[in-house]
Amino acid sequence: MNSQVLVTGVAGFIGSHVAAHLLKQGHQVVGLDDLSGGFRDHVPAGVKFIEGSITDTALVQKIFAEHKFEHVFHLAAYAAEGLSHFIKHFNYTNNLLGSVNLINASVNHGVKCFVFTSSIAVYGRNQLPMTEAAVPQPEDPYGIAKYAVELDLKEAHEMFGMNYVIFRPHNVYGENQNLGDRYRNVIGIFMNQIMQDQPMTIFGDGSQTRAFSYIDDVAPVIAASSARPACYNQVYNVGADKPYSVSELATVVAQAMGVAPQIKKLAARNEVEHAYSAHEKVHQHFDDLIKNVSLEEGVRRMAIWAKKTGARQGQPFEGIEVRKNLPASWAALEKIS
Repeated sequence: MNSQVLVTGVAGFIGSHVAAHLLKQGHQVVGLDDLSGGFRDHVPAGVKFIEGSITDTALVQKIFAEHKFEHVFHLAAYAAEGLSHFIKHFNYTNNLLGSVNLINASVNHGVKCFVFTSSIAVYGRNQLPMTEAAVPQPEDPYGIAKYAVELDLKEAHEMFGMNYVIFRPHNVYGENQNLGDRYRNVIGIFMNQIMQDQPMTIFGDGSQTRAFSYIDDVAPVIAASSARPACYNQVYNVGADKPYSVSELATVVAQAMGVAPQIKKLAARNEVEHAYSAHEKVHQHFDDLIKNVSLEEGVRRMAIWAKKTGARQGQPFEGIEVRKNLPASWAALEKIS
């Protein structure tokens, strides 16, 4: 193929995996990341890496002027649904306005297809199982930003003819996840706590359910989408089918890490209690790439990697904008910093 593609968030979790698959397909991959949540050593060998932010309009324009991208894979985001209530300006700047920079540049430079990683956060609550036909009703600023980008891509297609593919993954986990992030990615949080001889912390009673999705059932699908024109201008849920409670998850993680589960319950926070999707649509177009890795097997693989990587000391988020109703455990992190 040898076409040039851009991957944003290339040093992050899903982005690094998508970039690796694109390299295998023969693409020339340019990767952009500000390293705020990713790591330089996660960038696959062979990627032309540029350190910088999608919010830097001048940088984005420069990158597009210097490379003739056929496809853009936009995975850069600060994906913390719960925290997004308390960092609204930061959330919309990074997750919405930064995306607009990329969309503008893509239209101006004739990008054939813009692949966007959205989230099931766009659905909100009480729409189970979440299907692509449901009308999004996001309940947190993160989901609002993601849905706004989806709408803007639809508008860009109708106005300028730029094709897009939108994926709504959910609770993705696996190798290269940021183990030190204290606000998101519960499996990584649990593993990091275990490696520091700390109990696994659960908000509320642990009955909330999610379908946890192993990276190898998500990244190959995203990477393949730009080469499948039949998928253009469509929205796809992608990820695991079977929901588990957070309490059940803690048991699976402890077993994979070789320890007895120790749990510390925290005060419940305002979050969607049950969230899982239907995936009939993505199977219609990508069934050849989906292996349906079980939670037990996926967590086992991630645990092997996590033990080699070791515990990470995550930093508290600097710049909380709204402190009213901030969960006490997060407020405590601020005091420690």
